[in-house]
Amino acid sequence: MERNRIKLIALDLDGTLLTTDKALTAENEAALRRAAEAGIEIVPATGRFYGAIPENVRSLPYLHYAITVNGAEIYDIRNQQSLFQSVIPWQRAVEVLEYLDSLPVIYDCYMDGWGWMSQAHYARSADFAPTKHSLEMLQKLRTPVPELKAHLAAMGHGVQKLMMFFQDMELRARAMEELALRFPDLAVTSSIPRNVELNSMDARKGVALTRLAEYLGAARTETMAFGDDLNDVSMLEAAGIGVAMANAGPEARAAADFVTGSCDESGVARALDRLIFGEEDKA
Repeated sequence: MERNRIKLIALDLDGTLLTTDKALTAENEAALRRAAEAGIEIVPATGRFYGAIPENVRSLPYLHYAITVNGAEIYDIRNQQSLFQSVIPWQRAVEVLEYLDSLPVIYDCYMDGWGWMSQAHYARSADFAPTKHSLEMLQKLRTPVPELKAHLAAMGHGVQKLMMFFQDMELRARAMEELALRFPDLAVTSSIPRNVELNSMDARKGVALTRLAEYLGAARTETMAFGDDLNDVSMLEAAGIGVAMANAGPEARAAADFVTGSCDESGVARALDRLIFGEEDKA
């Protein structure tokens, strides 16, 4: 494969570029730096808002853009401004939360580049977070408010993402189907065990990748994407080359053109060495 065929590489973070312990391996960083030096745009594509991207990624000097909140925002890092945003109207968000009140879940939202959560749900977060790291992230990146629906109404701002956490995985599967039926204008997805996420239909990683590629003058065939979970599927399908991790779920693997090593095996570096630089797999 010719090095200059790819102009943009979009990478999911958790479970993809970052290890299970949220580290950026030396092998992955070296491969990304090599690609950037070849003139390829390296673009984090995450469910997180920009300020929640780990410092070991945000500090990479060759990053110019980031796809955040599942595609709700394309962020211009150098100019510190948004190139594109797509939000859920706050009234629609409240309707979703009213439905969720009938389920045994906790929920929160991203709005204005930060997380917000009802105090009562925040206090129960340890019962719903799937891992210690998820709990730390949940509590660190949310501000508890007396009641979230009332907070959204008082603020009157569009919501970048709604999230809910389940204890019962069978209920979670049924709820994903029900949410898609009740709210057909919203994209239903997931990024970690036990959670479900809702964005506006335009706020998908695949849509954002296509928009950013057009902005940069790159054809679809000149884009590559890496991912591992449901919220990466649209991006893997939209990219000229979609690469799933060995630890990816079945939906992501089915959407990809290639499967590489796991996030703990520097799978991103392995794929770049092979697909961009034409080198044999070193593993």
